[in-house]
Amino acid sequence: MPPPEPAQAPAQPPAAPSPPTTPALNTIPERIRQLADISQNLWWSWQLDARELFDRIDHSLWRSTRHNAVQFLRQVSPARLEQQAQDPIFLERYDRVVRRFELLSQRNGTWFASRYPELLDRAIAYFSAEFALHRSLPIYSGGLGVLAGDHCKEASDLGVPLIAVGLYYHGGYFDQQIGLDGWQSDSVDPVDPTVNPVFRVNGGDGNPCLVPITIAGRQVQVGVWRVMVGRIPVYLLDTDLDCNDKADRSLTARLYASGTESRLRQEWVLGVAGVRMLRALGIQPTIWHANEGHAAFMYIERMRELIEKGLTPPQAKEQIRATSIFTTHTPVPAGHDVFSFTEIEQVAGPFWNTMGITREQFVAFGQPGPSDQHYEMTLLSLRLAGRVNAVSARHREESRRIWRWVWGSDKPVDEIPIGYVTNGVHLSTWMARPLRELLAESLGADWEADAEPAAVAAAVRIIDAERLWAVHEGLRHLLFHYVREEARHRWRDTWKDPAKLAGAGALLSPNVLTLGFARRFATYKRADLLLHDPERLRRLLTDPRRPVQIIFSGKAHPADEPGKRVLQRVFSAAQNPSFEGRIAFLEDYELHLAQRLVAGVDVWLNLPRVPLEACGTSGMKAALNGAPQLGTLDGWWAEGFTGDNGWAIPLPKTEGEPDQEDMEHLFEILEGKVVPLYYDRVPGKPSAEWVHMMKEAMAVAVERFTTRRMLQGYVTRYYVPAAVGEAIPGDPPP
Repeated sequence: MPPPEPAQAPAQPPAAPSPPTTPALNTIPERIRQLADISQNLWWSWQLDARELFDRIDHSLWRSTRHNAVQFLRQVSPARLEQQAQDPIFLERYDRVVRRFELLSQRNGTWFASRYPELLDRAIAYFSAEFALHRSLPIYSGGLGVLAGDHCKEASDLGVPLIAVGLYYHGGYFDQQIGLDGWQSDSVDPVDPTVNPVFRVNGGDGNPCLVPITIAGRQVQVGVWRVMVGRIPVYLLDTDLDCNDKADRSLTARLYASGTESRLRQEWVLGVAGVRMLRALGIQPTIWHANEGHAAFMYIERMRELIEKGLTPPQAKEQIRATSIFTTHTPVPAGHDVFSFTEIEQVAGPFWNTMGITREQFVAFGQPGPSDQHYEMTLLSLRLAGRVNAVSARHREESRRIWRWVWGSDKPVDEIPIGYVTNGVHLSTWMARPLRELLAESLGADWEADAEPAAVAAAVRIIDAERLWAVHEGLRHLLFHYVREEARHRWRDTWKDPAKLAGAGALLSPNVLTLGFARRFATYKRADLLLHDPERLRRLLTDPRRPVQIIFSGKAHPADEPGKRVLQRVFSAAQNPSFEGRIAFLEDYELHLAQRLVAGVDVWLNLPRVPLEACGTSGMKAALNGAPQLGTLDGWWAEGFTGDNGWAIPLPKTEGEPDQEDMEHLFEILEGKVVPLYYDRVPGKPSAEWVHMMKEAMAVAVERFTTRRMLQGYVTRYYVPAAVGEAIPGDPPP
């Protein structure tokens, strides 16, 4: 087997971003000058003490800027800064944060460095079409982006030499607006680089770094921005440059642009320009990780490079496979990009000529069969990545079943070389501050970095029940305060119909059992499952002794008409007077709202139609905050459910449409188990059994479903074997 591509440059590139131009920097007193540096690295966003610095300077402004440190420093009064620069308590906390911040420049002392010091210079290129890094940078749409963002944050915490590559969507994703008829409309949500820690990257000559690619026969220049996520640089590609044709400037305008040709052009930019950008900056990764098939053209560009250097196509392919990892994230067909040969030729042109191969050889990489006229990005990834993983144990089995034909139908399913690393969530991002502080009392102030997962789980299980319940009630009240304030602001600024207030949660009560359901509105996720029996749902919600309420939130993909209709049904139910205001739909789901929801609800609903949920990390986030999950046995819940940390809807016994059977089980569990258990308590006191379940939800989540466990799995089972040239498991696809 050919050796892995050598690392010829350190993980951190020599090129630097353009200097920031923040007027407020001139007004920051010298004693606290490093606040500016801290604001320009999203590390602060998951550090409690760093966030507290900004909050202490001006609490109201910190809230009104929605916890955006760059915008905050632009707007804060110089007098407030001067006041804090004279405050001994503030300065003590500031110095402590600065000391920790400066450690980011040191590579020694991290988990990765202590175990693999010889691999610190073996950079890992991590390509993803979206990254959820902070609410102020809306270049993500849902779970894939949140996972990618959490992956980067954990890589920083562990010291993994990761370099991330994505696209800079200067038009963002979209702001969600719901009409009175419940139909979702999309509005532009532009990204403002002046209030984000994103900076143009310069090349070695001091000018903005530009790399050329050819799209549809026309040369397009691609620029690059950089945002630092702790130790991890995230490079974002951008075609909105004056030197480009008007049509090409809009290539990176919107996340997941509508139309397959636009999507294909974006993926061509991500894969081909992404590789060229790293080369232009002097970065030579050892390992290449594609987060879903959107980035698969990265393999093609690297193959072109190797053939240009003199390798034969088979040799180049083998070297690409030896150094490449591919993570597949969904068994749903719509999640796998498929293009026609005509579209490929229009966008890529005769790219195969630059590779020294024929059109037929190029097409064969992504072609299902000799007579098929489609080019599949997942198939391209399976053929060119030597190490492939699904994102849960259940998803691995489904992926092996779906893609078995690639290796030949006579190959046993359990020999298909698709492994798995179950997704996780970044604890410091998703566990609410009061819970993190509660655990610090027994584990120490640095427990998030130092404590072993088993020790954290043990500490969770011995938390005083009344204190845990009090913290949860406080978080629940914060959620309802947030819901009311958001409704108030929208009523003041936008809404004109009173029905909107009821549907937005103004009538919810913090003293009622609250279920949460928030995710992308795709039909298979079944947000409307309870609505299939509206009369039974009405009785459940409006019971005078033991009422229940549900908070929904989420966006449907702009091109997903069936998903929009599901959202419309849920929104209409939220405004239906017969439900007495016990259903709420919160518009414009994003990271901050997600953090409020997972921390404040009592039970998390996750109702995908089995086996279509690859993982489903929202339930993990809720569990980190003591909210047990009620869901179908799919994705992570198939391996995470223990019987003590939530409730499971059993797998359907009958073939065909499972919705009716699943709905019956869902109502039975709610009516017979969840509601009685929650309300079986003295007013003002927690139910002992309920708090036990909260603790178990937290304990299982912190021990088994964090990005720490996930990324350590990637390192030990994928990154290190690829870096040291271990044999690729299993046979390659024919």
